[in-house]
Amino acid sequence: MTIRARLTLWYLAFLVLALLLILGWTSFEMFVEHRTPDTEALLQATGENAVGELGEVFLYGSLPALIVALIGGWFVMRRALSPVIRLTEAAERINLENLKERLPPTGTGDELDRLTEVFNAMMARLEDSFDRIREFTLHASHELKTPLTVMRTEIETALGGERLAPDQRELLANQLEEIQRLTKIVNSLTFLAKADAGQVSLNREAVRLDEVVKDSFADAQMLAGPRQIAVELAACEEMTMRGDRHRLRQLLLNLTDNAIKYNHPHGAVKIALHRHNGDAELVIANTGPGIPSEQLPRVFDRFHRCDPARSNGVDGCGLGLSISKWIVLAHGGSIGLTSVPQDLTTVTVRLPL
Repeated sequence: MTIRARLTLWYLAFLVLALLLILGWTSFEMFVEHRTPDTEALLQATGENAVGELGEVFLYGSLPALIVALIGGWFVMRRALSPVIRLTEAAERINLENLKERLPPTGTGDELDRLTEVFNAMMARLEDSFDRIREFTLHASHELKTPLTVMRTEIETALGGERLAPDQRELLANQLEEIQRLTKIVNSLTFLAKADAGQVSLNREAVRLDEVVKDSFADAQMLAGPRQIAVELAACEEMTMRGDRHRLRQLLLNLTDNAIKYNHPHGAVKIALHRHNGDAELVIANTGPGIPSEQLPRVFDRFHRCDPARSNGVDGCGLGLSISKWIVLAHGGSIGLTSVPQDLTTVTVRLPL
């Protein structure tokens, strides 16, 4: 029940109580308090008429007054609580992407204005905190690139030598693999930090989406070969959209790579591209362990990985789906994921043509 409805009911209850008290006091004054021997006979003679007139007064006078008071009270409460409703609607619109938005003041100078000022001050502090986090992430990832590049170059040079023993060569190869993994994480963090700061722009051009899908299908077949996973291109309708070809290819690579990594040996991946209500709909499904229903709302969160037992031994840092979501939203599309554990996990992307 809303505050407005609750206050209206309370207001109605007090009005009824007040009218009953007035009626009771009037009856007491008329029939008890001022009764005298001289008026006893008159009251006995006219008692029924007095009671009837009192009832008529209550019916034709008090009930309309009650209705008018109730309507007036509801109107006053509606006017008084309308700023709260506006503040609530404005607060619901605020999220991580629009922390700069502020709630409008009521202009009355009352407690609600004070509440609005406090809320806006809190939003300003949150915005400043998130800006500092983004700035730190961007600077830290940038500073990490140089030492990682130096380490990779030195190890690659050492591996090119001929005097290494087999165990030393294996050790350096393992170190190089970890450095490449760290580099990938740093690059992903740099991309997301720049995206949050609005420093990533899309190179919009006419893109044949079906060609991008076919190229990604060929890459997926090569990635799936070592695990003997069957990759099928079920449908690929010809269509063109305006977008960033590089980012769209990155999107498809992230999604197909996930579909292969989180899959059963000898499993299957199915890719389909077709039109749906004037949009391009891309569907990628795989036969993997699936995702528990309680984890689905968080699959696009950064660094989120599902049950570690399910992803044990799977290379990844939990940023691929976050990057994919940003690419889709930047193109004005939508992305969703459904999963049935031990059966089928499906990612659906819709992009405007």
